[in-house]
Amino acid sequence: MKNWEVQSKLKVKSKKLKVDELINILLENRGLTKKNEIAEFLNPKLERITSKNLGVSQAQISKAVSRIKKAIKGGEQIVIFGDYDVDGICGTAILWEILNSVGADVMPYIPSRVEEGYGLSKKGIDNLRKKYNGAKIIITVDNGIVANEAVEYANSKGLEVIITDHHIPSKKLPNAFAIVHTIKICGAAVAWVLSRELLSVLGRRFSEESKSVLSFSVQANRKQITEEHLGLVSLATVADVMSLTSYNRTLVKFGLEQIRKTERVGLNKLINLAGIKKEKIGVYELGHIIGPRINAMGRIDEGMESLRLLCTPNVRRAGELAAKLHATNVKRQELTVESVTHAKGIASKSKKIIIISDKSYNPGIIGLIAGRITEEFYRPSIVISEGEITSKGSARSVNGINIIEFIRQAKGLLIDAGGHKGAAGFTIETNKINKLKKILEKLAEKQIDKSLLVRKIRIDCKLPLEFVNSEVFENVSKLAPFGYGNPEPVFLAENVEVESHRFVGKDGNHLKIQFKVPSNSAGRQSSKLKIDGIMFGASKSLKLKPNDKVGIAYSIYENEWLAHRSLGEGGNGNKKLELKIKDIFFK
Repeated sequence: MKNWEVQSKLKVKSKKLKVDELINILLENRGLTKKNEIAEFLNPKLERITSKNLGVSQAQISKAVSRIKKAIKGGEQIVIFGDYDVDGICGTAILWEILNSVGADVMPYIPSRVEEGYGLSKKGIDNLRKKYNGAKIIITVDNGIVANEAVEYANSKGLEVIITDHHIPSKKLPNAFAIVHTIKICGAAVAWVLSRELLSVLGRRFSEESKSVLSFSVQANRKQITEEHLGLVSLATVADVMSLTSYNRTLVKFGLEQIRKTERVGLNKLINLAGIKKEKIGVYELGHIIGPRINAMGRIDEGMESLRLLCTPNVRRAGELAAKLHATNVKRQELTVESVTHAKGIASKSKKIIIISDKSYNPGIIGLIAGRITEEFYRPSIVISEGEITSKGSARSVNGINIIEFIRQAKGLLIDAGGHKGAAGFTIETNKINKLKKILEKLAEKQIDKSLLVRKIRIDCKLPLEFVNSEVFENVSKLAPFGYGNPEPVFLAENVEVESHRFVGKDGNHLKIQFKVPSNSAGRQSSKLKIDGIMFGASKSLKLKPNDKVGIAYSIYENEWLAHRSLGEGGNGNKKLELKIKDIFFK
């Protein structure tokens, strides 16, 4: 229990819990204490998602819109230069569909991870010009804010560049025609903000051709169009691990509503193939089921196929693409397992940062490997895929350590570097890897406090099991959607008696536990009441016996099943509250 942090000491006076007091504690634990902040959190409004509030320069966004308007009127070709991850794919789909809908001559371009690398590059520009030799404008999505050399190169070739990005900029900004940038939202959301401004200024010029492109009704008004795209924004926000607070939480909350009723045939095919219910899609499904399938193409194949899946109106083609994404994701999983096993074998917790490099690592999955290493050892981790001349590196971090700022301290050794606080990527000459490793390890020893390398379970407050009921669950659920930055509330219950337990799941690595629930005067009349809990990935070394008294860190969730399932009948949906066990300790 030494690594459990109980953030608030809620005291249940008498035998009745004041739910309002509990919710206020949860809000306070998330940094929300002012009435206006709480009101905005509990009642988010899309109207607050403005360029001003997001910190996007209105002058730059107006400049971008004016140039695009001129290009449309003059018949100039526009190319949207996206990225091969979920964020870049979704943002490219949004801008391409919107520009197509207003009559622009616009084409998308997704670079090859292996051949061109991340972001706008000289090679990417050359390949783009070969494919679209009439291009006059490049609009980047989810990249470009540190592409100074590439922008100068584009300018020298007669191309004007409009950057839309959300990554952390370097000290000197690129010499682009316009820069639409903020770090408060994901790249797709930045593209959405620009597209909304475009629709506001340009109106709708739906052509017969655009009817076969947009998956929503061409009779829809501007509000409906931008709201439909919120589904893609929510997918990108979650997949890019943006903090689900403030504007991001608003975008995901409304975006989930849209994705649960999406008419995008490709997305629907992918959802069906993944075996999930569209109307039940939440943050977990976006981040762990749908997102990885879209990401897989850019990791070990061509990201353009994922873009085609999102945008195609053809049912047969959508089915083919969904099957391809699904199969590619399976292959990606197999590669990841193999590489992670190798990486774990050579990783060591002896230092404050883990840096691993190997020729066998596929550059498309090194971020996943780094993430698994960080999860396993709770250290910031850097994994490098060694090439003959240059190598690609990807990093993941733990709370409290800004990994991109940390890596940029060695920028003299790097060809390029970009990313966020928690994740970053870079390119380096292969013969400089050892030098980089020594420098970063030395910096880590000096700068990283040991306390940051201890895994902690943050617990909101104590909540005895007798107070777990539908009223509490319904009020706690108002804080959703939960995710990074807005974690699912975790409670502590002490001296809980174990009734029974068993390991379940395909590999028997999940622990199902039934607990006895003490009676109280708040609706619980029987001392024989019990509640089920599940501990995912539980250690087989955890030895429990009936009547053991334990302490548990847990969250509350609602389990839904079909009545009379054991009799093979349909029945109505039934729900019951259960616990997700985060940790257990013995007295």
